[in-house]
Amino acid sequence: MSDEKIEVTNEELNEAPVEEAEASSETSEDLSEEEVAEVVTKLPTRKPRGKKKNVETQEAKPESEWKEQVVQISRVTKVVKGGKKLSFRAVVIVGNKKGQVGVGCAKAAEVIIAIQKAIADGRKNLINVPIFKTTIPHPIVGRSGAGKVMLRPASQGTGIIAGGAVRPVLELAGIENILTKSQGSKSPLNAAYATIEALKSLKMFNDVAKKRGLTMAELLN
Repeated sequence: MSDEKIEVTNEELNEAPVEEAEASSETSEDLSEEEVAEVVTKLPTRKPRGKKKNVETQEAKPESEWKEQVVQISRVTKVVKGGKKLSFRAVVIVGNKKGQVGVGCAKAAEVIIAIQKAIADGRKNLINVPIFKTTIPHPIVGRSGAGKVMLRPASQGTGIIAGGAVRPVLELAGIENILTKSQGSKSPLNAAYATIEALKSLKMFNDVAKKRGLTMAELLN
């Protein structure tokens, strides 16, 4: 009788872990992919120690002197044979606030790509702006399409009296005091190009005096 009791207990002991293993495998199979994803997202993430050095080195790098400002982002729909093609157009002003500024315009299927292409286009079309005591040397008028922009010198402390796309162009060019008036077309692109054309036409007093064969005193008198 004692031998039979021992055999029964051994069989029960051998079957017990098998049942536990089967139960645990069933719970893991019941978890769906969505539940697993939720669990993974809730897990705490630890940043490796090796990448902290790279972050510090990136922060230590000097910032670029070039500044970009997005003026306009518009949707462009083009009708083609198969239907309509949607794209985005971005107008970006690029400058270093030290006398260099440019306007870039580009299209792409995505907004980010359009902005990147516009920035590259603006850097290709940079112009040098003559600055005389934080303002422009003389009054000037610029035109682009149906847009017209008038620029006037201003005294110290006036600031930039401008609006729309004219203001970022003057700010990124490095001009601190100026009076402006935008007329005609209200398109930001036309206003920006008209401002660029006006800044292109500016001339310093030294250059005008050399061309006329005069001294600075004779020119100013």
